[in-house]
Amino acid sequence: MSVYISLGSNLGDSVFTLERAFVELQKLSVRPVQKSSLWRSTPVDCPPGSPDFVNAAASLEPLQEETPESLIIKLQALEDKFGRIPKEVLNEPRPLDLDIIAFGEEIRETTQLTLPHPRWYQRQFVLEPLSEIAPEAILPGQTLPVIQLLSELDAKEDLARL
Repeated sequence: MSVYISLGSNLGDSVFTLERAFVELQKLSVRPVQKSSLWRSTPVDCPPGSPDFVNAAASLEPLQEETPESLIIKLQALEDKFGRIPKEVLNEPRPLDLDIIAFGEEIRETTQLTLPHPRWYQRQFVLEPLSEIAPEAILPGQTLPVIQLLSELDAKEDLARL
């Protein structure tokens, strides 16, 4: 089973942070983590003056006993380890942001998380990196593969591969 994770950073040395985050994600996977290129993107739905993001995507195969809820707790602990502090403002700059885009075929909405992640298919900064590691994947709630969702997206983001 594949779990797709979106990584983002727009505070501190974002490239270094994401490279270190990939190493940490490997500890949560029973197979080598697939990782995308790093992408620089303009902030979306962030406070005015927010710095650009560095984004990426990863695919891992979780430990057999892992649940979406246990994984999100581990990802939040990683965010904390990298210096994230509790939000004061929605979408404020942060050293590391880790989101579960999809956890196998799981579809759920709880107070902890929504699967698949809402709006992932509307965001170029998620689709572009994801298309590098899973172009033909059709994630829960969709009928089109990632690469086609990307090609049909009316993108307004300024995005560049690093």
